[in-house]
Amino acid sequence: MILRESSLSPGWYPRKRDEIEEFLEPFAKDAANSAVLSPAAMSPHAGWHYSGAPAAMAVSSLDRDAETVAVIGGHLPAGMPILLAEEEGVRTPLGTIKIDRELREEFKNQLPSRPDRYQDNTVEVLLPMVHYFFPRAELLWLRFPAEFSSYEAGKLLAESAGKLGRRLAVLASTDLTHYGVNYGYSPRGSGKPALEWVKNVNDAGFIAAVLEGDPSRVLNHAGGNFSACSAGSVLGALGFAASLGKISLGKTSPERDSLVKNSLGKIHARLLDYRTSADADKSSEVPDSFVGYAAITFCLSL
Repeated sequence: MILRESSLSPGWYPRKRDEIEEFLEPFAKDAANSAVLSPAAMSPHAGWHYSGAPAAMAVSSLDRDAETVAVIGGHLPAGMPILLAEEEGVRTPLGTIKIDRELREEFKNQLPSRPDRYQDNTVEVLLPMVHYFFPRAELLWLRFPAEFSSYEAGKLLAESAGKLGRRLAVLASTDLTHYGVNYGYSPRGSGKPALEWVKNVNDAGFIAAVLEGDPSRVLNHAGGNFSACSAGSVLGALGFAASLGKISLGKTSPERDSLVKNSLGKIHARLLDYRTSADADKSSEVPDSFVGYAAITFCLSL
């Protein structure tokens, strides 16, 4: 089997099984008590020290019976093709996740794409969580560019899964505003006023667009306000969610089938968590640079 190996340094996420399990166990307990069905979610993708908690909330909110989990990363500007992993599997500290090659090939037949041969954190940092919460599921590793075509690609992803009868869950990976000297973006100076502006204005505006489910507003806000680094991933998840009700996605129950058939336009987007990297520093001083993180789930109440 041709495997994709880790390309990130150990500081991004734990490399020992017991450390991963200890970190994620509380979120697994919360998910077990949840009464929602979430075919899609949005997660941050920084190191676990900074955004691990909201990322775990997002991953654990996904449909627990998914046969395949598509993780859509980004860091791709408009004009770039979709990138996807062409290996047979991906190695994580918990073992190997198989790539759903049948679904990948079906999706590739729908639109142009290229192999993802680059080092990038937007997908890899989430895979130990996906493997932990979905130990029997297969994987799609994708990255979408920040352009409206990614919304249509999300619809095609749903169509591809529907053709194969695959029960698919989609995880969009993006961080929010990158503020400060490290990122060359400081429109509100520094210190507490800058942090409050990021939280209450810039990130809040992007989150509101996602919760509204408007792909054009999401894309325009991210591009015009530097409020998300991987907006294309979010458009992909929105396009996927918009297709529910039109396309049957895999093995189901009567309750799930009824929900999905009646879900078009009724997906409830819910903010699970919001924080910034400044919160992880546990200091009274606002750092020179910081990043926003949000976890959002697109759910159907059971």
